[in-house]
Amino acid sequence: QVQLVESGGGLVQPGGSLRLSCAASGSIFSTYVMGWYRQAPGKQRELVAYITSGGSTIYADSVKGRFTISRDNAENTVYLQMNSLKPEDTAVYYCNAKRYPLNYWGQGTQVTVSS
Repeated sequence: QVQLVESGGGLVQPGGSLRLSCAASGSIFSTYVMGWYRQAPGKQRELVAYITSGGSTIYADSVKGRFTISRDNAENTVYLQMNSLKPEDTAVYYCNAKRYPLNYWGQGTQVTVSS
């Protein structure tokens, strides 16, 4: 069992930055693929980025060059650094941990980009 707790969301102006954190507990964090997803009102949940146990990363085209995912296995934490934020980045952001066949979600943190 893995418990995921996100933090770091909030209200930011366009062009601003936020860093989301996801603290994991309960299992061997380093063996999981960790990801960030987001869901805007009226839209499906979508992948933002993920990072493998070996440190390889994948990003959605919409965030490439602006967002950076990283992990600290010693602290059981995954981060999402978000720069140059746009209003269309507004969504609830969810942390995800996968290790087949296991799949865990956090409760989500709201990110609002507005002037």
